[in-house]
Amino acid sequence: MSIDEILDDMDELLDKAAAVPFASHKSVIDGERLRELINDVRLNMPQEIKHAKMVEYDRERIIKEAEAKAERIVRQAEDRAKTLVAEDAIVREAKKRALEAVTKAKSESDAIKSATDTYVANRFQEVENYFNTSIKDIDTFFSTNLKDVQNRKAKFEQLKRKSGQKPAAAADEKK
Repeated sequence: MSIDEILDDMDELLDKAAAVPFASHKSVIDGERLRELINDVRLNMPQEIKHAKMVEYDRERIIKEAEAKAERIVRQAEDRAKTLVAEDAIVREAKKRALEAVTKAKSESDAIKSATDTYVANRFQEVENYFNTSIKDIDTFFSTNLKDVQNRKAKFEQLKRKSGQKPAAAADEKK
């Protein structure tokens, strides 16, 4: 039996009690029954108090667990936010460095291309100059040698005529 039930029984006992003549505010009750109910209250009170204390303890434990869980969630959210901010900063820095690297590589590539174009143009000019000079030298060489051969041939022909032999060109025609 719970304390509330015992108290209800006490109320009922008082309600059924007979009034004392000439004193309406006083009643005659069964003393033994009242004493039994009071003893039941005393016996049940420790259990009820224990139960109430357990409920209060559970309530406080649940509140502390909820607060700890909430604190842990907030801490995790803050850590995650810091991580996201750090990752965002890292990504921005990486993009910045990548752009700088691409810009630098393009600049260096343009410089190398320009230097290569200049080098190749200079080499072509040198080769052209060499051939122009060589051709002139070769023309001069051949021209000089051709004239020399022609002069020697003419002298040879003259010497042959003087000696009575026919010129080589005429001898070739008879054959």
